[in-house]
Amino acid sequence: MSQASIWAIPALHDNYIWVAQRDSSIVIVDPGDANVVLDAIQAKGLKLCAILITHHHWDHVNGLEGILSVHDVPVYGPAVDLDRVPGIQHGLNDGDHISLPEIDLDLAIMTIPGHTLDHIAYFGEFGTKPLVFCGDTLFSGGCGRLFEGDPPTMHASLQRLAKLPAETMVCCAHEYTQANLEFALAVEPCNTSTLNYRDRVQLLRAENKPTLPSSIGLELEINPFMRCHHDTLHKAASAFSQKAISSDVDTFATIRSWKDNF
Repeated sequence: MSQASIWAIPALHDNYIWVAQRDSSIVIVDPGDANVVLDAIQAKGLKLCAILITHHHWDHVNGLEGILSVHDVPVYGPAVDLDRVPGIQHGLNDGDHISLPEIDLDLAIMTIPGHTLDHIAYFGEFGTKPLVFCGDTLFSGGCGRLFEGDPPTMHASLQRLAKLPAETMVCCAHEYTQANLEFALAVEPCNTSTLNYRDRVQLLRAENKPTLPSSIGLELEINPFMRCHHDTLHKAASAFSQKAISSDVDTFATIRSWKDNF
């Protein structure tokens, strides 16, 4: 039986370019750097079959031109970016599905605006587990900055992701986990799940190993931005803002502002 695997190519300062591989065929996600992708393909004898884009930021798309100059493959991305991101050939909207037969992967498209307004995620089953390529919307222990969206929009997007199966692998695009956990513990200093996870993460990073993928189930335990419905988060937001906060969206807005200045 053919083998399916998920791994990441480190790029730029702290980006991950995700690779879904079956046998020697691969699909990549958010190539911000062409050289590292081309080097990996050549070194491992791989066949590139498609490219997926989650949003338009340069560190997710700057490698497209260089890769496409060598590999003639389809590029999928947000429909609203067809004119903004040269190289995207197939525009995707919420509820669309794409099939990648070379690696036996079918993906459902979810719009998850907030970090950017065009942001999409790709969700599907690969190998023995579900996975989601979520770009810069959800990080392990954190979430993306609100460059284009507002707190209600981002909170709603995170809640969409929260409803995915707990075992879903979270394939996000940056190695921010250590810094995110420092903030998470400032918000919930007595969260034992976060304390234990921080210890595991410190060991991984000391060996220069990735902390990702995470899982939806883990994020629901340790990520303050996924936990805004908990009383501990309401209390932490109220203490930080020095006013009573009880709504989940207001809690999210408060802790996002707190994180921006942490």
